[in-house]
Amino acid sequence: MDLALPGRKLRLKKDLIRTRRILYDKPTAASLSRCSVLHGLEGLILFLVLQPVFPRVLGHEGVGVVESVGEEVRDLKEGDLVIPTCVGECKDCENCLSGKTNLCLTYPVPFSGLMRDDTSRMSIRGQRLYHAFTCSTWSEYMVVDSNYFAKLDPSMSLPHASFISCGFSTGFGAAWKEAGVEKGSSVAVLGLGAVGLGAIEGARMQGAAKIIGVDKNERKRAKGKAFGMTDFINPEEYDKSISQLVKDLTGQRGVDYCFECTGVGPLVNEALLATKSGKGQTIVIGEGNHATVEINFISLVFGGNLKGSIFGGLKAKTDLPVIIEKCKNKVNSYGKDNPMFTCISNEIELDELLTHEVSLTEIDQAFELLKHPDCVKILIKL
Repeated sequence: MDLALPGRKLRLKKDLIRTRRILYDKPTAASLSRCSVLHGLEGLILFLVLQPVFPRVLGHEGVGVVESVGEEVRDLKEGDLVIPTCVGECKDCENCLSGKTNLCLTYPVPFSGLMRDDTSRMSIRGQRLYHAFTCSTWSEYMVVDSNYFAKLDPSMSLPHASFISCGFSTGFGAAWKEAGVEKGSSVAVLGLGAVGLGAIEGARMQGAAKIIGVDKNERKRAKGKAFGMTDFINPEEYDKSISQLVKDLTGQRGVDYCFECTGVGPLVNEALLATKSGKGQTIVIGEGNHATVEINFISLVFGGNLKGSIFGGLKAKTDLPVIIEKCKNKVNSYGKDNPMFTCISNEIELDELLTHEVSLTEIDQAFELLKHPDCVKILIKL
């Protein structure tokens, strides 16, 4: 397989990913119970290009049990059920205190493939292995800085927990925290994978009146409706642009909020053009194989708002517990006046996300399953 990226062309070997026995250094280790695959092979490869260090243990979605902790760890203990995140939270730095971003300055998104002390806690036959973000979940164990963990209630469904460690929460958070979707507003979501479905769910719970899902896979129509989508667009059925199709459903005005969840470069511009002039917000969540994209400058001059989002603007210690509790209870437990949400209604339902299961030794099959039109989330059992 060949993949073209700016300035380089990659040829992927068939045995790019292998399973091997490796050594882990303690402390702060967690044994993994379940992990999952974020949809999109090209997004994975772009991640590898941004962090071109090998060999490495991949995976950043998962759930596990703490087996040991370091001497200075106070908020976790052996036996705790946890999920890893790619964004830490110190609660004391300028960014954490600002209330404007989830990008902690003390525990930032790690791109070096190493721990904060520039070491690796994994090796194979004496050779250092690099981490994926902070965690490397496609393994039976992981060693993670405790500031990148979110603690779970033991009654939480393990598959659900794995899903909210990134994909679903990223979309949900983008609607809730990043955009702050308002009650009665209109929303468009481009790409109905786990991230896009999370954005639909978040928009629904915020009280959006119109939620338009856009995907060229007709089978995503039912998935979108299950999470609260009101309208569906399959762009392959029309000769019009996606932005025009969205405007056709909104009296030619466009939507208040548009979430680009595919990572397809040209769709960033389509998302921007699909929003209302002067007040529309476009949130870019997807990561794909385009490092640069062309933007309609006039749309920005006329008040278009374009914003990127990492992990949906969620903070690991502050925000994830709210989503975790909501997923666990599946009931309206917060009430209409709770400031956490503009309008909470019904439940967060994650059962619709799980479409396939494989074992860790079958990880290569997972990438083949990603091509299946019904595929949303693949659970890896360890």
